[in-house]
Formats: sequence, C-alpha cells, structure tokens
Amino acid sequence: MTQHTPRDPVIAIDGPSGAGKGSVSRAIAKALGCRYVDTGAMYRAVAWMATHEGLALDDEPALAALAERVELTLDDQTVLVEGHDVTRAIRTAEIDAAAARVARMPAVREVLVRRQRAYAAAGGLVMLVMEGRDIGTTVFPAAQVKIYLDASSQERAARRASDPAHGLGGATSVLSDVASALEARDHSDRTRKSSPLTMAADAVRVDTTGMPLEGVVEQVLDIVRDRLAARFRA
Repeated sequence: MTQHTPRDPVIAIDGPSGAGKGSVSRAIAKALGCRYVDTGAMYRAVAWMATHEGLALDDEPALAALAERVELTLDDQTVLVEGHDVTRAIRTAEIDAAAARVARMPAVREVLVRRQRAYAAAGGLVMLVMEGRDIGTTVFPAAQVKIYLDASSQERAARRASDPAHGLGGATSVLSDVASALEARDHSDRTRKSSPLTMAADAVRVDTTGMPLEGVVEQVLDIVRDRLAARFRA
C-alpha cells in the first residue's frame, strides 16, 4: 500500500463503538473548518448494499468487488449509496452486525483503506478529520495527530441505547441487549487479523466517561492545536 509522510493533513480519531467518535469528530471538523469522513459508515454502507443485493456475508471476493465498485458519497450528515440516502438505514443493530463481519475481511479492508486514503489525496493540503478503528494504525500511520477515544463499557452501552441514530430511542429495556452487542462488536474488532482495533503507540488516549461533549471537544482541540502548533501559527 501507499506510504504516507508525517505531512499527511489528517487528524486520526479512533476508538470503540459508543466512545463518542462521531459527535467529537464532527465538532472538531466544524471548529477547524475542515473535512470529515466516517470510515465506519463506509463498512456499514458496503454491508447494507451486500444485503440489498443478496450477497453472502462470507463471500470475500464478491464483497471486495462490491466495495470497489459501489458509489459512496459521505459528508458530515449524510451517507449516500448509489445516490440513495441510507444515513438511517445503516444505523441498525442488524447492519452493525453485518458490518462487523464485512470489516473482518482483509480484501474488503484493502479496498476501503485505499478509498479512505484517496479522500486525503483529493483534498491536497486541506486538513481532514477521519474517524474509525484503524486510522492511526493502518490508514494514516504517519498522521501528526492521533486521538484514541474511549469510555467505560457501561457508558458506551448507555449512549448507544439512547442514540436515536441507531433506532433504539432510549428504550432502557434494550440496554442489556445493546451491551451484549457492543461486547460482541468489541471482540470482533479487536481480534480480527486485518487491522484490529488497537491504540497507536503515539496516540493520545482520551477517556470520555462522564464527560460532556463540549468538554471532550475542547480537550481534543487542545491536543490538535499542540500537535499542529506550527500549522496554526502559519
């Protein structure tokens, strides 16, 4: 794969489900006036398209070919697949489980990592906030800013259960189910052979347990400004 230099204009934000990556990354991108890419949405979109087309989720060559050809359009609010808005459709427990299976396949990851790097290349020197699970370790290992967001498993489950984007609407009766699903997803992400979820050695870990969004955003912005001090002085 293409090698990248320390000048890669990327702020890499990694971490497990429910740690606050999406909300924090969007806020950081807005505060800095830069682009934002949710790589998890790309895996979800491929999984959604695969189920829509009736592809087997264990057919790695077919899924890699799909990841190569599918038209994806992402911005800070919307995900389009072949021109269709799937923003809410990909945020379900079923698609989360399907995406975890798709994300374990090296051939699929190779295709999507290449597409993720293309987002940075297309932007030239414009900074990009990219969130996922392997951004600082695999996609942009030379990124100057690497953040690893984390939170207790209990808090992550509570956040996911109350997140309307995942269709759960705060129903406390499903909290135990959400916790079980997150545990399974964590295990899948951390044990996959290709680009497992892990914190990069040079990343800064930010524990968001009990912290309001505004506090997390300010802490991350301080880290970004410190790491990119020369850029902000320019």
